[in-house]
Amino acid sequence: MQSLWEDSLKEFRMLSTSGILGYGFPEESLKAGLARKPHVIGVDGGSVDPGPHYLGSGKPFCSPQAIQRDLRLMLNAAIDAGATLVIGSCGGAGGAPHLEFVANLVRDIAREDGLSFKLALVHAEQSAEQILEHLANGRVNALSGRPDLNRDTITEAVRIVGMMGPEPIARALEAGAQVVLAGRSSDPAPWAACAMHAGFPPAPSWYAGKMLECGATPAIPKGHDCILVTVREDEVECEPTNPARRCTPLSIANHSLHENASPIHHLEPGGMLDTSDCSFDPISDRAVVVRGMAWEPRDYTVKLEAVERAGYRAFTVCGTRDPMLIDIIDQFLETVKENTASKSGDLGISSGDYSLSIRVYGVNGVMGEREPRRNDTGHELGFLVDVVAADQDTANAVLALARTQMLHTDFDGRLCREGNMAFPFSPSDQEAGPVYRFSMHHTVRLDDPCEMFPVDYEMVG
Repeated sequence: MQSLWEDSLKEFRMLSTSGILGYGFPEESLKAGLARKPHVIGVDGGSVDPGPHYLGSGKPFCSPQAIQRDLRLMLNAAIDAGATLVIGSCGGAGGAPHLEFVANLVRDIAREDGLSFKLALVHAEQSAEQILEHLANGRVNALSGRPDLNRDTITEAVRIVGMMGPEPIARALEAGAQVVLAGRSSDPAPWAACAMHAGFPPAPSWYAGKMLECGATPAIPKGHDCILVTVREDEVECEPTNPARRCTPLSIANHSLHENASPIHHLEPGGMLDTSDCSFDPISDRAVVVRGMAWEPRDYTVKLEAVERAGYRAFTVCGTRDPMLIDIIDQFLETVKENTASKSGDLGISSGDYSLSIRVYGVNGVMGEREPRRNDTGHELGFLVDVVAADQDTANAVLALARTQMLHTDFDGRLCREGNMAFPFSPSDQEAGPVYRFSMHHTVRLDDPCEMFPVDYEMVG
């Protein structure tokens, strides 16, 4: 089918299906969006929000079944409508295995459904050698609060990705790709790439990306659903496609604040989106138009994200409603830790060979030591007993000792001569496998925005 991009474009319509590929969306919302003839259908595929595990393990954080369901609907819709399909941060973390995972799903769907198109894969995974070269050339800087990058951190990283801007994606569009799958990217970048490639200025293009990156989150009630954003020369119009949702000036302004250190200055590769002069005007009871955004070009930098292995984890969950134990819980847990250290020593495991944490839900399980209401203890407490060690066997052994101490450690006033804790599962102890931690939150300065992000092309079908 002929591409919608060949029209004379006074406005550019982009349809985002959800906040993350695999979160799901109503099929009727997609159909309603297609009736508006979008030039682009897309979704953000990932985030660092779920933590470092997915980048380290190479696994997606949404289920393959859910990702495949969303992909099938979106891919068929885009090909049937002659629209472009764009997905950023594929597979969750945007590394090489994540990108290939999504690409294989796309190939499978195309084969099963008889679809044909040009596919572009934009790679974001970086080799240690590449980053070492950038470091040697003085192009790497630490983000606020991070230590300077060094050779050991680079060589010990399990996986490194660069967060691409719009230029590598625009390069794929220029080459005629109808389906563009990108590795790790700035959340708004795929949308900004499409709008700027269509000839629209950076300011509304980037602002549109901010609205599209989380699906219908800028609408009320919030939900994983579709939103249509129309870009014009000096404005952006936002409207959810589900009639049960609506955009208001407050909901749009509220969403424009999220995930930024500044409420009005949004740093992106190659510049800053300034929203300080934005106006938010309703044009119906469900749609809002935004004007006044500005783009300030800056030196081109991209963020580096990396993880290193921190050990192996084992954990257990238990709870108590013994009021006498709850009254002395801090003292009790210190005794548990001391006894665990002593018993571990009998096995030849020193206290430096593992870390043991006991998170107490009902006291400070969410905020830890920053919890301001430490005296508001409930009638029952839940415990997450967590051990990380250099190998799985050590983690399992220490956890077993800690679980026994939670269950049987004595305390003053104790009436029950059996176990102190209720365990909801059997087996009580769970292996969580490798544990990762973020090791890079740095930026690298580039002369060419595409130099770290090669593009592969193939004809599918």
